Amino acid sequence: MSAPTASSAEVHTLLTDHSLEMTGKDVPHLLKARDTIPPATRIHVTFLENENLQTRIEAVRAVRDCGFVPVAHVSARRLTTEAGLEEYLSALYESGASDQIFAVGGDPATPHGPFPDALSIIRSDKLSEYGVRSVSIAGYPGGHPDISTDDLWSALADKAAELRRQELSGAIITQFGFDVDPVVAWIERVRDLGIDLPIRIGVPGPAGIRRLVRYAARFGVGTSAGIAKKYGFSITNLMGTAGPDHFLTELAGWLDPDRHGVVKVHFYTFGGLGATSEWIAGFGAEAHR
Repeated sequence: MSAPTASSAEVHTLLTDHSLEMTGKDVPHLLKARDTIPPATRIHVTFLENENLQTRIEAVRAVRDCGFVPVAHVSARRLTTEAGLEEYLSALYESGASDQIFAVGGDPATPHGPFPDALSIIRSDKLSEYGVRSVSIAGYPGGHPDISTDDLWSALADKAAELRRQELSGAIITQFGFDVDPVVAWIERVRDLGIDLPIRIGVPGPAGIRRLVRYAARFGVGTSAGIAKKYGFSITNLMGTAGPDHFLTELAGWLDPDRHGVVKVHFYTFGGLGATSEWIAGFGAEAHR
């Protein structure tokens, strides 16, 4: 069945209040791109293994100083001690950047310390102590290569329930994908489970096709020939770049606020923070005409 045709207003609404992602080493790119990013945009700062506390804190400070809202990632399985979590939260608090975090299990197959998953971070008694009021959590419309579908749904429900219990706000940030159909089906199941958190659908910013395919393989994202063609590129011809314009237009056409609740977009900046922010500004202006 073909997707409903999205109006320009629907596309514009979907793009409004989008969020972005950067690494700790992207500060120079942030400073160059700042004028193309709307004020108060949420900018996630990742928690990578090759970056230290100082790098992460300098990044969240730069986000804050540019007039944006920093959302620091807390990677549960990368933390080696409970003291390490407290040290990070304390540094965020002192930087005025502890209000919002993103709690995620992280890449290591075996935890490096006492936190096996995001739920263990949320249940920590340290969050409220350091001023955390909003915790975003991960969602996987396309599944996860190392976690069963049943376990993913159970974990999502448990995390949402714990946020409600602690009266914390939050959102669900999804892994990126190239096919709208499973995304819409996943959103509907989330709502059928009674989870009413805002959802931010992960979307790759414009990037080289070779790079997109490489990241897709790394994160277990499906890139069959049919899906790639639907998104707007070919996996047999890796030259050139691809942006999410077709994906976003189709997604906007399917969304119904009464059925799907609050749905926004989270951009993974695989092609660079500047290129992504410029593309969003251009695509958003075109949609608003």
